[in-house]
Amino acid sequence: MKFITRGFGKLSVNYKIRNVRSKFTRAAVLKAVNEPLVFEDFKISDKLKEGQLRIAVKYCAVNMSDATICSGLSEHKPQLPFVPGFELVGEVIESKLTNNNEEEEDISVGDRVLVLNKEIMGGFAEECIVNEKDVFGVPSELSYETAVSIGDSYATALIGLARRANLKKDQTILVTAAAGGLGLAAVDIAANMCKAKVIGACRLEKYTSIVRDKGAFISFEIKNPESMCKRVLKETEGKGVDIVFDAVGGEIFPSALDCVGHEGKVVVAGYSSLQLPQLNVNELLRRPSFSLIGVSLNNYRTHSVNIYRQSVKDVLTMGKMGVISPNISEILKLEQINEALEHFSMDKSSGKILLKITD
Repeated sequence: MKFITRGFGKLSVNYKIRNVRSKFTRAAVLKAVNEPLVFEDFKISDKLKEGQLRIAVKYCAVNMSDATICSGLSEHKPQLPFVPGFELVGEVIESKLTNNNEEEEDISVGDRVLVLNKEIMGGFAEECIVNEKDVFGVPSELSYETAVSIGDSYATALIGLARRANLKKDQTILVTAAAGGLGLAAVDIAANMCKAKVIGACRLEKYTSIVRDKGAFISFEIKNPESMCKRVLKETEGKGVDIVFDAVGGEIFPSALDCVGHEGKVVVAGYSSLQLPQLNVNELLRRPSFSLIGVSLNNYRTHSVNIYRQSVKDVLTMGKMGVISPNISEILKLEQINEALEHFSMDKSSGKILLKITD
């Protein structure tokens, strides 16, 4: 992937006038794949549908999925022109909530919210239209920056480790891609909520200290897949780990399987290598018995919306209580979106990259 950085002037907007609704919002727009995003006034609907809200965006996280969409490497092929960005925080400025679920919190105009807008996207803009089931109230104790860094990766890690893998205190877990946004979330959840013993594997040595600071008792650079397995078996006295949390895929995945112990569990939560993990069914028989678990927050949104929503609420509560704390590597301006996207192809940061959209 190659992204080109361009400079643009400052953006400004005034949200005090609530009764005037423009059909346009200042946005970073993808007009052609593998080309820089362009800043322009992008047309959005001036009328909400039932169950939708309009958000004045404060911050939007830049995720690996945004980078792959912009480079044309994603399975998701949006109709162009298109505004990426799905993980955002801001203030509700218009609402057509249906309020069908009495158990849900009331969200009103003026409330601070976190949104995981994977269906509509549009977060790299000053205003965004979202669906009500993707909107979560942000506790007053949490900053916008912290809230937007928790939603997607932490909820995925929570479902994968606590719900599906049933990770327990003092069990051992290997987290691959441990310095990425999802990897650091998994380390944080495993070490600080579950009180497990975490081994973090990173692509580069310079990020290993960040992983240890997050709670891993061991963190090392993956020089090659074989060396990762040897190091893990050495640290576990040949037994292997109880759980593997893999978000790399590709050539790392077979080696990760060699790291799991008898009756252990392997959680597949992504493939940052952009190479789908491959598994021959015979591999399940020649290795020690283990369970293979796939986790996708978006699939929970589709098939178990209550679990999806509760998981996001839970990590917001954990953030409020100080049990977890996301690693924010950089906060850039909206005008620096192309620079932010370059970080993924050049391995320039760990943790979350945020865009500050408006004050």
